[in-house]
This record gives sequence, C-alpha cells and structure tokens, in this order.
Amino acid sequence: MILAALLLASFLVNLDTTLVNVALPDLTRELHATTTQLQWVVDAYNLVFAALILTFGSLSDRFGRKGMLLAGLAVVGSASLAGAFTTSPAQLIAARAVMGLGAAMTFPATLSLLTNVFTERRERAAAIGLWGAIAGVAIAMGPIVGGFLLQDFSWGSIFVAMAPVAALALVGVAVAVPASKSQVAARLDVPGLVLSSAMMALLVFTIIEAPAYGWTAGRSLAGFAVSAVLLAAFIAAERRSPHPMLDVRLFRNPRFSAASAAVTVSFFTLLGFIFLITQYFQFVRGYSALSAGVRLLPVALAVAIGSVAGTQLAVRAGTRLIVTIGLVAMAVFYGWVAATTSATLSYSVIAVQMVLYGLGLGLTSAPATEAIMGVVSRNRAGVGSAVNDATRLIGGTLGVAVLGSVYASAYGSRLTVTTPPKVPGQVTALAHQSVGAAYAAAGGLVRLGRPGLGSALRLASTNAFLHGLTIGALVAGGVAAAGAILTAVFLPAQPAEPVRDPADTAGDETETGRSELTPKGSLR
Repeated sequence: MILAALLLASFLVNLDTTLVNVALPDLTRELHATTTQLQWVVDAYNLVFAALILTFGSLSDRFGRKGMLLAGLAVVGSASLAGAFTTSPAQLIAARAVMGLGAAMTFPATLSLLTNVFTERRERAAAIGLWGAIAGVAIAMGPIVGGFLLQDFSWGSIFVAMAPVAALALVGVAVAVPASKSQVAARLDVPGLVLSSAMMALLVFTIIEAPAYGWTAGRSLAGFAVSAVLLAAFIAAERRSPHPMLDVRLFRNPRFSAASAAVTVSFFTLLGFIFLITQYFQFVRGYSALSAGVRLLPVALAVAIGSVAGTQLAVRAGTRLIVTIGLVAMAVFYGWVAATTSATLSYSVIAVQMVLYGLGLGLTSAPATEAIMGVVSRNRAGVGSAVNDATRLIGGTLGVAVLGSVYASAYGSRLTVTTPPKVPGQVTALAHQSVGAAYAAAGGLVRLGRPGLGSALRLASTNAFLHGLTIGALVAGGVAAAGAILTAVFLPAQPAEPVRDPADTAGDETETGRSELTPKGSLR
C-alpha cells in the first residue's frame, strides 16, 4: 500500500510534464494564446518546479516528508482544477506555475520516502525500479491521455482529470504512508535555500529562452554567467555552513556525481526524443494527437521493463555495466533513426527502434537513481532525491532547448535551399516558422489554384523537417555516446561502504542501517 500510494503520486507529477502539450492548438483557438504565451503555459510549470525542488527536498527532510507530500498533492490538485476554469492565457500560466510549486513539494518526497521504507539494497533497488518505470510511463502517456480527453471534451478536461487522481493519491498517502523526517535537529540553512532557488530558476529560465534569443546572445551569456556565479556562491555557503542543506562534498563521490550526469543525459535524450517524434507523427505522418500518443506506447512499456530489470541487474552485475549498456542503447537508437528516417518508414521499424530506446532509458535512469540514493544518508534523503530530480529537469529542459535549436537551424537552412523560387516571399517566411506552418502555407497555395507549387513547397518542407530530425538525432546520439564513455570511466560498479552524513550525530536510522516503525507508525 505504501508503494502504490507513492507511485501514484509520482505518476501524477510526471504525467503533467507532457499532458498539456497536446492541448496547445485548442488553447490558441479558444483562449487566443500567442506563441509566447503557449510556451509559458508549458514552461511556467517546469520553471517553478525546477527552481524550488532543492528547497522543498531539504524542507521535507527537516519538517516531515509525509506532510510535505500531502501538502504538495493538495496544491497540485487544487491548482489543476482551478486551471480548468481559467478564461485567459495569463490566468492559465499562473495556475501552471502553482502546479509547479505543488510538484516541487511532491516529487522529492516520493523517492525519499521510498528509500526510507525500503532500506535493504535489493528491496530499495526494486522499489526505485518501479518508481523509475512509473516516471517513464507517465511522461510517455501524457500525449495519450491528453489526446483521448480532447477527442470528446474541451481543453479544460485535461486539468479537471488531474484533480481526482491527486485526491486519490492524497488519501492513499494519508492512510498508508508512515511519517518520516530527519532525526538531526539542525538549523534551517536559509542562504542555501535562497541561493539554490535563485540559481535553478535563472539557469532553467535562460535555457528556456536561449533558443529564441540565440545561445550566444548577450542576455543568454549573461544568464549563464550569473547562474555560474550563484552556483559558486551556493557551494561556498554550503561549505561554510555547519548544517548545510546539501553536503556538496557528495559530488566528490563518483558514484553520486557520475550517476547524476547519467540521469541528466538520459532525460536530455528523452524530452528531446518526445519533442521530435511527436512532430514527426503529427505533421509528417498525419496522425491525430491521440494516434500519435498511442504510437508512443512501445517506449512507455520498454521504459517500464528496463527500469524494473535495470535496478535488479545493477545489484548483480554492477551499476557501471548496466548504465553504460543503457546509454549505448540510446546512442545506437539515435544512430539508427538518423540512418533510416523517411516519410514512409514502416511503423513496425519505428516501434522496434522505440523499444530499443525505452530499454536503454530504463537501464540508465533507474539504476543511476538507485546509485544516487544509495550514497546519501537517509536523514538527507529528501535533498538527495531533489538532486536526482533536478538533474532530470535540467537534462529535459536542455534536451528540448538544444535539440529544438539544432532541428530548427537545420530545418531552416535546408528549406532556404530547396524552396521553389516561385513561392511568394510572405509564404516562404511563414513556411520557415515550422513544418506545420509550411504545410498550412502549401495548402493555401493549392486553394489559390496553384497545386503544383503547393505540392513542391510541401515536399521541400517535409525533406527539410527530415533533415532537421536527422541532425537532431545525431546530436542526441553523440550526447548519449559521450555519457556512456564517462559512465564507463567514472561510475563505480558497486557501492562502497555506506556514506555517513557528518551531521548525523544522534543514534538514528543511518547508524542502524534499517528503518523502524514507532508504535504510532512513524518512520525513524
């Protein structure tokens, strides 16, 4: 019951990462949202989530993980329900930001509670494997659930549907999950909380905005520079603090730092993959939102299998081998995609490719997460979980931003060369915005009695999209290959002796190596 309740809470947060994307066309029609507003409907959630995740991971350790989880679920459910009844893009963006706040309160607590309930390594590995499986399945199922609801209901239905799921998870946590918090009575690390929130917020904001303004533009470089300064200040503050929210010396441990890098790489490729493949399915192949989502099921199922098997295999064969194999599988997938991409490629081939990718992702992220949580003391499980979650968010945000920029650049350059010279300048400019805009422009030419020119523009934009997809796949594959090399070199095969938090001076859970339930059911 504990496992089911925590997995449902994790599923809810991860589902919301991709659920809203399929509703963007409806928001354009019904709320008259601009492109910038649509971007912030998606990014407001991710920005607040990323900015506050370390803060709430630390606060959950201090004040109680169960209480933080319950409060977070209440915020997610209430904000989601409110979002369904908004009447303007600004109101919806505000609701999405509050949902991001609830996600930051919820997500770290799910993993830290799991590691405090399941303390023997094989049990912990199995629980984290299921946690990773649920996360991957939820991200892949977002477009499916959203497409299903939008077939018969308005865009608000995707937000209304979240509320009863949040309520069910809240009841499950309240009934089944024991209370848990750090046994170390330390003062609150206010400088660490402020600096970490500011650094994460600015870094993610800069990554989100960089594709629009240019990666080498002054504001982008300034954002990255100030983020680096804030990071240095955070590290300095944590090293001086007698009770830091995050013991930065953990990053000296290669099992922690190399595993964190592997998680970043895996989610860089995952969110980049979803960004590219959904456009391919909907624009090039002409599938509806629901049909495109259903065709992602091979990825979801393969991630689930790979996550559950990966953590168990890591216990037996070593984390280094399994994570490296997973990253190699993802690199091979992207190379295969780059070599075979076409507008008529059989879906059976695409499905096999997606299975390979999903297995690779599961074999990478779940064992790497288990490695991270095996390093931190259970008194600091909340902030340890938050570090793992932050690497996911940064990796995913970078994946969409970087691969989106690479794709857009390759698409635009190829379209410039191949667009028929007789296409009017205004139509050409419209076609350069996106492949969807290009198809609409081509349709407009056909309706104006110029079918040959419309067909030529459509063919040119399709080939430009496939070129951009190929280049994006090569970049993602290169990142996965680099991650595999770094993992093979730096990630230890098995954990060393359990790491003891220097702040843990009381007789507590890290000393006993096992959890105990008090007569009231509270986890010590």
